[in-house]
Amino acid sequence: MTAQTETQKSGVLTEELRKELMQPDNINGSEILLRSLLLEGVECVFGYPGGAVLYIYDAMHSNPHFNHLLTRHEQGAIHAADGYARSTGKVGVCIATSGPGATNLVTGIATAYMDSVPLVIITGNVATTAIGTDAFQEADITGITMPITKHSYLVRNVEDLPRIIHEAFHIANTGRKGPVLIDIPKDVSAQVTSFYYPKDVHIRGYNPTVKPNKLQVERLLEAIEQAERPVILAGAGVVASGAHEELLEFVNKTHIPVTTTLLGLGGFPSAHELWMGMPGMHGTYTSNKALQGCDLLIGVGARFDDRVTMKVQGFAPNARIAHIDVDPAEIGKTVPTSIPCVGDVKEVLKAVNKKAKKANNDEWVAKITQMKKDYPLGYQDSEEGLKPQYVIEMLNETTNGEAIVTTDVGQHQMWTAQYYKFNQPRSWITSGGLGTMGYGFPSAIGAQMGNEDRLVISVNGDGGMQMCSQELAICAIHNIPVKIVVINNQVLGMVRQWQEIIYDNRYSHIDLAGSPDFVKLAEAYGVKGLRATNKEEAQKVWKEAMETDGPVLIDFVVHKGENVYPMVTQGNTIDTMLMGDSE
Repeated sequence: MTAQTETQKSGVLTEELRKELMQPDNINGSEILLRSLLLEGVECVFGYPGGAVLYIYDAMHSNPHFNHLLTRHEQGAIHAADGYARSTGKVGVCIATSGPGATNLVTGIATAYMDSVPLVIITGNVATTAIGTDAFQEADITGITMPITKHSYLVRNVEDLPRIIHEAFHIANTGRKGPVLIDIPKDVSAQVTSFYYPKDVHIRGYNPTVKPNKLQVERLLEAIEQAERPVILAGAGVVASGAHEELLEFVNKTHIPVTTTLLGLGGFPSAHELWMGMPGMHGTYTSNKALQGCDLLIGVGARFDDRVTMKVQGFAPNARIAHIDVDPAEIGKTVPTSIPCVGDVKEVLKAVNKKAKKANNDEWVAKITQMKKDYPLGYQDSEEGLKPQYVIEMLNETTNGEAIVTTDVGQHQMWTAQYYKFNQPRSWITSGGLGTMGYGFPSAIGAQMGNEDRLVISVNGDGGMQMCSQELAICAIHNIPVKIVVINNQVLGMVRQWQEIIYDNRYSHIDLAGSPDFVKLAEAYGVKGLRATNKEEAQKVWKEAMETDGPVLIDFVVHKGENVYPMVTQGNTIDTMLMGDSE
């Protein structure tokens, strides 16, 4: 992998280097930017150069402390920064030039915004004197991204740059986290001023609520005491706030069953006796039935999105709903909430845990335990060919659920969510809200850069793999040891499944038979490529991949007609499930 200093690996500056960086030298905006990023503890920036950021890239040339990874597409850069952020809990940083470079980031910005991922995005722009003239490679990127950023800045004065960078990191990584964009015109990056980096952040009107209202905490505790069929719905907020230990303590004290959303996976240990699996469209039978039968539903850092609730009017019909969330705008947005607990999830659970007691729910827990035994996840295995569920089970068993796993979007994403059992937070990296194809592979590169000692597996479909496959180049060049899994069914699988079930087998434009030979594609970039078409081959090639120090792409050729079950079709309540082979 790319050589990094110990300072960059840890993200913690030595006192000597900090003093050096804080010197009030007369330097240009580009050098100010690099110094400021280092002072924020940035380990690696993912980017792609161009005319409007050449002063910035020129400053990198003479800065021995700054680490930059050149991706092969701006979308690869921002997805890598996103994967880095999700897997480390730190702010991810990417950089792109003006115009098309900046607009190539839009999908990645929207991906991070939907999933509340802290990013700082640096874009170049034309000189301030040319803004608004339709100059070459000019784009109003702050205007374009306004609906999909938490905040954005257009820097017009170089003196403001240190303050803006400090504010951007603070905004991105506090409250409900999200992407912040800093647009730097070319002349600003060249202007010289005396450098001063602020110690504190003072942003008028920005003061996220961290500590919960004591009265609402008391109301929640009373509701638990009165409930007979309580359920906890835990989401990505548990992971984002680092509240997994507090959630585990809360569950152990109250003995309330837990279901974790797609982005909440890993926030609660899958091996726990009270974990029911994932809810929603492709959720487990037990989770969906429990949500529909509960009398108290406690949302913990989950936003009740449509893939969880399905038909909202029929969701948790008998439940009193409590909602713990750092973003007050989410409370009551989708489902009626009677107990709002606004605050950081970790702080709210700490307050609740001080007085939490076991719920009066023994019969309810016994019923749920029986449902888990009667209706486990399952599929009809085959000794001929290869089933995708088997591949995911194999990955899980051979890694003991300890790998960082990223996915693209589609059937393979749902199978991975169902059959890989995550033991710890920040091990599951996927695009949930936006559902971005092309996300899985570059996000794994970012996750590996932030976790050099962890095994990182990127699970992709044969469709999504082709959207950012050019990033194979940087895996080869820097020996980034991601294990790249392609679940190859020669079709747009999830679209085919919908067309089969909902559109009466009217298959339209889903055939991916013209895809490349992925083994040859990997080898063309200098990455080892392997293929398996049955169980024996699958075990053999996966063992070889695991024993290989560098990156490996494994092409698992699987059954084309396999569907993801359970499934709830749109317009139905979550307890109206198609069970597939086990039905």
